[in-house]
Amino acid sequence: MSGEVKAPSTLPAFLSLFTSTGTLICCALPALLVSIGAGAVMAGLIEAVPQITWLGKKKELVFSIAAGMIAMAGAWQWHARSLPCPVDPAQARACTRARRISWIVWWISVGAFVIGAFFAFFAAGLLA
Repeated sequence: MSGEVKAPSTLPAFLSLFTSTGTLICCALPALLVSIGAGAVMAGLIEAVPQITWLGKKKELVFSIAAGMIAMAGAWQWHARSLPCPVDPAQARACTRARRISWIVWWISVGAFVIGAFFAFFAAGLLA
């Protein structure tokens, strides 16, 4: 094993973004399309991608998986914040940039999750 310092991975943040995007697809996208009067577009989308209805029916599972991924990615980000970056100035800048990008992607994931949760669990109650 060499004494090389490994830069933190952005993979956990991107995985959390992927799963939180699923919450938008299952719940926020249909609500948005119907609310702007694009019900025909939604019907066409469901015909083209029928899995969207499965995501909507299993929204508790989708949100549980997304919350778990976001929590794990956040814990990894928090742990990685104090890991050393390489001594080489170019690699140190790349390491710092990767950490910053990871946090940005993670916060976008959290935002997508919150928006999806609002439409999945609260918006219908406000309209009733």
